[in-house]
Amino acid sequence: MLHVDLDQFVAAVEVLRRPELRGRPVVVGGAGDPTRRGVVSTASYEARAYGVHSGLPLRTAVRRCPDAVFLPVDREAYEAASARVMAVLREFEAVLEIVGWDEAFLAVHGDDPEDTAHRIRRHVRESTGLDCTVGIGENKLQAKLATGFGKPGGVFRLTGRTWFELLGDRPPDALWGVGPKTAERLRAVGIETVRRLAAADPGVLAARFGPATGPWLVRLAHGRDDSPVTAVPHRARSRGRETTFQRDLGDWDEVRRQVARLARQVARDVATERRPAVRVVVKVRFAPFTTRTHGQALAAPTTEAAALEQAADSALDRFTERRPVRLLGVRAEFADPGPSPRPDDPGPR
Repeated sequence: MLHVDLDQFVAAVEVLRRPELRGRPVVVGGAGDPTRRGVVSTASYEARAYGVHSGLPLRTAVRRCPDAVFLPVDREAYEAASARVMAVLREFEAVLEIVGWDEAFLAVHGDDPEDTAHRIRRHVRESTGLDCTVGIGENKLQAKLATGFGKPGGVFRLTGRTWFELLGDRPPDALWGVGPKTAERLRAVGIETVRRLAAADPGVLAARFGPATGPWLVRLAHGRDDSPVTAVPHRARSRGRETTFQRDLGDWDEVRRQVARLARQVARDVATERRPAVRVVVKVRFAPFTTRTHGQALAAPTTEAAALEQAADSALDRFTERRPVRLLGVRAEFADPGPSPRPDDPGPR
Protein backbone atom coordinates (compact mmCIF):
# COMPACT_ATOMS: atom_id res chain seq x y z
CA MET A 1 0.00 0.00 0.00
CA LEU A 2 1.14 3.54 -0.76
CA HIS A 3 0.38 6.75 1.10
CA VAL A 4 0.74 9.95 -0.92
CA ASP A 5 1.08 13.13 1.12
CA LEU A 6 1.51 16.51 -0.53
CA ASP A 7 4.33 18.53 1.02
CA GLN A 8 3.32 21.77 2.81
CA PHE A 9 0.25 21.65 0.57
CA VAL A 10 -1.53 24.92 1.29
CA ALA A 11 1.69 26.93 1.38
CA ALA A 12 2.86 25.19 -1.81
CA VAL A 13 -0.34 26.18 -3.62
CA GLU A 14 0.22 29.79 -2.60
CA VAL A 15 3.84 29.70 -3.81
CA LEU A 16 2.67 28.32 -7.17
CA ARG A 17 0.42 31.37 -7.50
CA ARG A 18 3.17 33.70 -6.31
CA PRO A 19 6.55 32.33 -7.50
CA GLU A 20 8.36 35.29 -5.92
CA LEU A 21 7.60 33.72 -2.52
CA ARG A 22 9.63 30.58 -3.20
CA GLY A 23 12.24 30.10 -0.50
CA ARG A 24 10.61 32.62 1.83
CA PRO A 25 8.73 31.79 5.05
CA VAL A 26 5.02 31.70 4.20
CA VAL A 27 2.21 31.48 6.74
CA VAL A 28 -1.43 30.92 5.75
CA GLY A 29 -4.21 31.51 8.24
CA GLY A 30 -7.32 33.53 8.99
CA ALA A 31 -7.58 36.72 6.99
CA GLY A 32 -3.81 36.79 6.51
CA ASP A 33 -3.37 39.67 8.96
CA PRO A 34 -1.14 38.75 11.92
CA THR A 35 -2.33 41.81 13.84
CA ARG A 36 -5.81 40.27 13.97
CA ARG A 37 -6.89 37.18 15.83
CA GLY A 38 -6.68 33.88 14.04
CA VAL A 39 -4.57 30.75 13.88
CA VAL A 40 -2.09 29.31 11.43
CA SER A 41 -3.63 26.89 8.93
CA THR A 42 -0.27 25.88 7.50
CA ALA A 43 3.29 27.14 7.28
CA SER A 44 6.02 26.58 4.73
CA TYR A 45 9.09 24.64 5.79
CA GLU A 46 11.01 27.93 5.96
CA ALA A 47 8.49 29.24 8.52
CA ARG A 48 8.44 25.98 10.45
CA ALA A 49 12.15 26.41 11.10
CA TYR A 50 11.15 29.32 13.35
CA GLY A 51 8.66 27.23 15.32
CA VAL A 52 5.57 28.27 13.35
CA HIS A 53 3.05 25.43 13.02
CA SER A 54 -0.63 24.73 12.42
CA GLY A 55 -2.90 25.93 15.22
CA LEU A 56 -0.45 28.56 16.48
CA PRO A 57 -2.02 32.02 17.01
CA LEU A 58 -1.09 34.36 14.17
CA ARG A 59 0.14 36.95 16.66
CA THR A 60 2.56 34.41 18.08
CA ALA A 61 3.62 33.37 14.59
CA VAL A 62 4.61 36.91 13.64
CA ARG A 63 6.66 37.25 16.81
CA ARG A 64 8.51 34.05 16.03
CA CYS A 65 8.99 34.86 12.36
CA PRO A 66 8.54 38.61 11.72
CA ASP A 67 9.85 38.30 8.13
CA ALA A 68 7.18 35.77 7.12
CA VAL A 69 4.65 36.52 4.40
CA PHE A 70 1.14 36.13 5.84
CA LEU A 71 -1.67 35.14 3.47
CA PRO A 72 -5.42 34.56 3.92
CA VAL A 73 -6.99 31.13 3.58
CA ASP A 74 -8.35 30.50 0.07
CA ARG A 75 -10.33 27.29 0.38
CA GLU A 76 -11.50 27.23 -3.24
CA ALA A 77 -7.94 27.39 -4.56
CA TYR A 78 -6.85 24.48 -2.34
CA GLU A 79 -9.85 22.37 -3.32
CA ALA A 80 -9.12 22.97 -7.00
CA ALA A 81 -5.43 22.07 -6.58
CA SER A 82 -6.38 18.94 -4.63
CA ALA A 83 -8.78 17.87 -7.38
CA ARG A 84 -5.99 18.16 -9.96
CA VAL A 85 -3.68 15.99 -7.87
CA MET A 86 -6.33 13.32 -7.28
CA ALA A 87 -7.05 13.24 -11.01
CA VAL A 88 -3.36 12.46 -11.59
CA LEU A 89 -3.45 9.65 -9.02
CA ARG A 90 -6.48 8.12 -10.75
CA GLU A 91 -4.32 7.57 -13.83
CA PHE A 92 -2.45 4.80 -12.01
CA GLU A 93 -3.77 1.24 -11.92
CA ALA A 94 -4.66 1.22 -8.25
CA VAL A 95 -7.55 1.49 -5.83
CA LEU A 96 -7.53 5.11 -4.68
CA GLU A 97 -8.82 6.27 -1.28
CA ILE A 98 -8.85 10.03 -0.83
CA VAL A 99 -8.56 11.01 2.83
CA GLY A 100 -8.14 14.78 2.62
CA TRP A 101 -7.10 17.68 0.43
CA ASP A 102 -3.50 16.61 0.56
CA GLU A 103 -3.35 12.87 1.08
CA ALA A 104 -4.54 9.57 -0.32
CA PHE A 105 -3.89 5.85 -0.11
CA LEU A 106 -3.34 3.61 -3.11
CA ALA A 107 -3.45 -0.18 -3.19
CA VAL A 108 -1.07 -1.23 -5.95
CA HIS A 109 0.07 -4.52 -7.44
CA GLY A 110 3.55 -5.43 -8.59
CA ASP A 111 6.96 -6.38 -7.29
CA ASP A 112 8.49 -2.90 -7.30
CA PRO A 113 6.41 -0.44 -5.25
CA GLU A 114 9.38 1.95 -5.06
CA ASP A 115 9.29 2.35 -8.83
CA THR A 116 5.56 3.09 -8.70
CA ALA A 117 6.12 5.58 -5.87
CA HIS A 118 8.81 7.45 -7.81
CA ARG A 119 6.61 7.53 -10.91
CA ILE A 120 3.76 8.98 -8.84
CA ARG A 121 6.03 11.69 -7.44
CA ARG A 122 7.31 12.65 -10.90
CA HIS A 123 3.87 12.64 -12.50
CA VAL A 124 2.31 14.76 -9.72
CA ARG A 125 5.17 17.23 -9.99
CA GLU A 126 5.05 17.45 -13.79
CA SER A 127 1.26 17.72 -13.94
CA THR A 128 0.56 20.09 -11.03
CA GLY A 129 3.85 21.70 -9.95
CA LEU A 130 3.34 20.30 -6.45
CA ASP A 131 5.71 18.01 -4.57
CA CYS A 132 4.64 14.97 -2.59
CA THR A 133 6.12 12.27 -0.39
CA VAL A 134 5.15 8.62 -0.84
CA GLY A 135 5.19 6.11 1.99
CA ILE A 136 5.18 2.37 1.30
CA GLY A 137 3.95 -0.26 3.72
CA GLU A 138 2.39 -3.68 4.05
CA ASN A 139 -0.76 -1.95 5.30
CA LYS A 140 -2.20 1.56 5.63
CA LEU A 141 -0.69 2.14 9.07
CA GLN A 142 2.83 1.36 7.89
CA ALA A 143 2.42 3.40 4.70
CA LYS A 144 1.09 6.41 6.63
CA LEU A 145 4.00 6.38 9.08
CA ALA A 146 6.52 5.74 6.30
CA THR A 147 5.53 9.06 4.77
CA GLY A 148 6.80 10.87 7.84
CA PHE A 149 10.22 9.27 7.40
CA GLY A 150 10.32 10.26 3.74
CA LYS A 151 9.46 13.94 4.05
CA PRO A 152 9.97 16.17 2.30
CA GLY A 153 9.74 14.96 -1.26
CA GLY A 154 11.01 11.43 -0.79
CA VAL A 155 9.99 7.79 -0.92
CA PHE A 156 10.28 5.57 2.16
CA ARG A 157 9.32 1.97 2.86
CA LEU A 158 8.32 0.63 6.29
CA THR A 159 7.68 -3.07 6.89
CA GLY A 160 7.11 -5.47 9.75
CA ARG A 161 10.81 -6.33 9.62
CA THR A 162 11.95 -2.74 10.16
CA TRP A 163 9.04 -1.69 12.39
CA PHE A 164 10.63 -1.90 15.83
CA GLU A 165 14.02 -0.73 14.59
CA LEU A 166 12.45 2.55 13.48
CA LEU A 167 9.58 2.96 15.95
CA GLY A 168 10.28 0.75 18.96
CA ASP A 169 11.85 3.45 21.11
CA ARG A 170 9.46 6.21 20.11
CA PRO A 171 6.54 7.31 22.32
CA PRO A 172 3.13 5.72 21.64
CA ASP A 173 1.74 8.90 20.09
CA ALA A 174 4.18 8.38 17.20
CA LEU A 175 1.56 5.87 16.04
CA TRP A 176 -1.22 6.97 13.72
CA GLY A 177 -4.39 7.22 15.77
CA VAL A 178 -2.77 7.58 19.21
CA GLY A 179 -3.17 11.13 20.44
CA PRO A 180 -1.72 12.98 23.42
CA LYS A 181 -4.55 12.05 25.78
CA THR A 182 -4.18 8.33 25.16
CA ALA A 183 -0.38 8.62 25.33
CA GLU A 184 -0.70 10.31 28.73
CA ARG A 185 -2.95 7.52 30.00
CA LEU A 186 -0.44 4.95 28.75
CA ARG A 187 2.40 6.75 30.50
CA ALA A 188 0.38 6.62 33.71
CA VAL A 189 0.63 2.80 33.59
CA GLY A 190 4.32 2.81 32.67
CA ILE A 191 4.00 2.41 28.91
CA GLU A 192 6.24 5.05 27.39
CA THR A 193 7.40 3.48 24.12
CA VAL A 194 5.91 1.63 21.17
CA ARG A 195 7.97 -1.43 22.14
CA ARG A 196 6.49 -1.51 25.64
CA LEU A 197 3.00 -1.03 24.25
CA ALA A 198 3.53 -3.99 21.93
CA ALA A 199 4.55 -6.12 24.94
CA ALA A 200 1.51 -5.10 27.00
CA ASP A 201 -1.23 -7.55 27.96
CA PRO A 202 -4.28 -6.83 25.75
CA GLY A 203 -6.58 -7.90 28.57
CA VAL A 204 -5.07 -5.41 30.98
CA LEU A 205 -5.41 -2.60 28.46
CA ALA A 206 -8.95 -3.69 27.66
CA ALA A 207 -9.88 -3.15 31.31
CA ARG A 208 -8.41 0.34 31.24
CA PHE A 209 -9.22 1.57 27.72
CA GLY A 210 -12.20 -0.55 26.74
CA PRO A 211 -12.68 -4.00 25.19
CA ALA A 212 -12.08 -2.75 21.64
CA THR A 213 -9.54 0.03 22.14
CA GLY A 214 -7.20 -1.84 24.51
CA PRO A 215 -6.39 -4.78 22.20
CA TRP A 216 -6.38 -2.42 19.19
CA LEU A 217 -3.60 -0.38 20.79
CA VAL A 218 -1.46 -3.51 21.13
CA ARG A 219 -2.08 -4.49 17.50
CA LEU A 220 -1.20 -0.97 16.46
CA ALA A 221 2.09 -1.13 18.35
CA HIS A 222 2.95 -4.27 16.36
CA GLY A 223 2.33 -2.42 13.08
CA ARG A 224 -0.80 -4.40 12.28
CA ASP A 225 -3.71 -2.83 10.42
CA ASP A 226 -6.36 -4.75 8.48
CA SER A 227 -8.32 -1.74 7.23
CA PRO A 228 -8.64 -1.88 3.43
CA VAL A 229 -8.02 0.83 0.89
CA THR A 230 -11.47 1.66 -0.40
CA ALA A 231 -12.60 3.80 -3.30
CA VAL A 232 -15.88 4.64 -1.57
CA PRO A 233 -16.09 8.46 -1.41
CA HIS A 234 -15.38 9.95 1.99
CA ARG A 235 -18.38 11.15 3.96
CA ALA A 236 -17.86 13.84 6.55
CA ARG A 237 -18.47 12.80 10.15
CA SER A 238 -19.67 16.28 11.05
CA ARG A 239 -20.20 19.83 9.88
CA GLY A 240 -19.08 22.80 11.91
CA ARG A 241 -18.57 26.54 11.95
CA GLU A 242 -16.49 28.71 14.24
CA THR A 243 -15.60 32.36 14.71
CA THR A 244 -12.61 34.06 16.32
CA PHE A 245 -13.58 37.45 17.72
CA GLN A 246 -11.26 40.40 17.39
CA ARG A 247 -12.38 41.55 20.83
CA ASP A 248 -13.21 39.17 23.66
CA LEU A 249 -16.89 38.67 24.36
CA GLY A 250 -17.56 39.45 27.99
CA ASP A 251 -21.36 39.57 27.74
CA TRP A 252 -22.75 36.02 28.02
CA ASP A 253 -25.99 37.08 26.34
CA GLU A 254 -23.90 38.03 23.31
CA VAL A 255 -22.12 34.69 23.53
CA ARG A 256 -25.51 32.98 23.40
CA ARG A 257 -26.55 35.03 20.36
CA GLN A 258 -23.34 34.15 18.56
CA VAL A 259 -23.78 30.45 19.30
CA ALA A 260 -27.32 30.64 17.90
CA ARG A 261 -25.99 32.33 14.75
CA LEU A 262 -23.37 29.63 14.25
CA ALA A 263 -25.95 26.91 14.90
CA ARG A 264 -28.15 28.30 12.12
CA GLN A 265 -25.19 28.26 9.73
CA VAL A 266 -24.43 24.68 10.68
CA ALA A 267 -28.09 23.76 10.18
CA ARG A 268 -27.86 25.00 6.58
CA ASP A 269 -24.76 22.86 6.07
CA VAL A 270 -26.54 19.84 7.54
CA ALA A 271 -29.51 20.40 5.23
CA THR A 272 -27.15 20.42 2.27
CA GLU A 273 -25.68 17.07 3.38
CA ARG A 274 -29.20 15.58 3.57
CA ARG A 275 -28.13 13.45 6.52
CA PRO A 276 -29.62 13.81 9.99
CA ALA A 277 -27.50 14.99 12.88
CA VAL A 278 -27.57 13.18 16.21
CA ARG A 279 -25.45 15.45 18.41
CA VAL A 280 -24.39 19.09 18.63
CA VAL A 281 -21.10 20.18 20.17
CA VAL A 282 -20.24 23.72 21.26
CA LYS A 283 -16.63 24.84 21.57
CA VAL A 284 -15.63 27.83 23.68
CA ARG A 285 -12.12 29.24 23.75
CA PHE A 286 -11.70 31.48 26.76
CA ALA A 287 -9.12 34.25 26.85
CA PRO A 288 -6.25 33.90 26.68
CA PHE A 289 -6.28 30.42 25.09
CA THR A 290 -8.14 27.76 27.08
CA THR A 291 -10.56 25.64 25.06
CA ARG A 292 -13.52 23.65 26.39
CA THR A 293 -16.27 21.67 24.64
CA HIS A 294 -19.67 20.34 25.67
CA GLY A 295 -22.11 18.29 23.63
CA GLN A 296 -25.85 17.73 23.58
CA ALA A 297 -27.49 14.67 22.04
CA LEU A 298 -30.59 15.32 19.98
CA ALA A 299 -33.85 13.67 20.97
CA ALA A 300 -33.98 12.07 17.51
CA PRO A 301 -31.85 12.32 14.37
CA THR A 302 -32.83 15.49 12.55
CA THR A 303 -31.94 18.17 10.03
CA GLU A 304 -34.30 20.71 11.59
CA ALA A 305 -32.63 24.07 12.26
CA ALA A 306 -34.69 24.77 15.37
CA ALA A 307 -33.69 21.48 16.98
CA LEU A 308 -30.01 22.05 16.24
CA GLU A 309 -30.13 25.58 17.61
CA GLN A 310 -31.88 24.42 20.78
CA ALA A 311 -29.29 21.65 21.27
CA ALA A 312 -26.47 24.17 20.87
CA ASP A 313 -28.11 26.39 23.46
CA SER A 314 -28.40 23.43 25.86
CA ALA A 315 -24.76 22.55 25.32
CA LEU A 316 -23.79 26.14 26.07
CA ASP A 317 -25.65 25.93 29.39
CA ARG A 318 -23.14 23.30 30.51
CA PHE A 319 -20.36 25.87 30.60
CA THR A 320 -20.10 27.19 34.13
CA GLU A 321 -17.26 29.65 33.60
CA ARG A 322 -18.08 33.19 32.53
CA ARG A 323 -14.64 34.38 31.52
CA PRO A 324 -14.13 36.47 28.37
CA VAL A 325 -14.52 34.43 25.17
CA ARG A 326 -12.25 34.75 22.14
CA LEU A 327 -13.63 31.92 19.94
CA LEU A 328 -16.90 30.05 19.55
CA GLY A 329 -17.65 26.97 17.48
CA VAL A 330 -20.67 24.79 16.80
CA ARG A 331 -20.44 21.31 15.27
CA ALA A 332 -23.21 18.89 14.27
CA GLU A 333 -22.33 15.19 14.21
CA PHE A 334 -24.08 12.95 11.72
CA ALA A 335 -26.00 9.77 12.38
CA ASP A 336 -24.21 8.01 9.50
CA PRO A 337 -20.55 9.03 9.73
CA GLY A 338 -19.12 6.29 7.54
CA PRO A 339 -16.11 4.26 8.70
CA SER A 340 -15.32 4.54 12.40
CA PRO A 341 -12.40 6.86 13.15
CA ARG A 342 -9.37 5.77 15.13
CA PRO A 343 -9.81 6.71 18.80
CA ASP A 344 -7.66 9.85 18.70
CA ASP A 345 -8.01 10.59 14.99
CA PRO A 346 -9.05 14.25 14.56
CA GLY A 347 -10.64 13.52 11.21
CA PRO A 348 -10.02 15.04 7.77
CA ARG A 349 -7.69 18.01 7.64
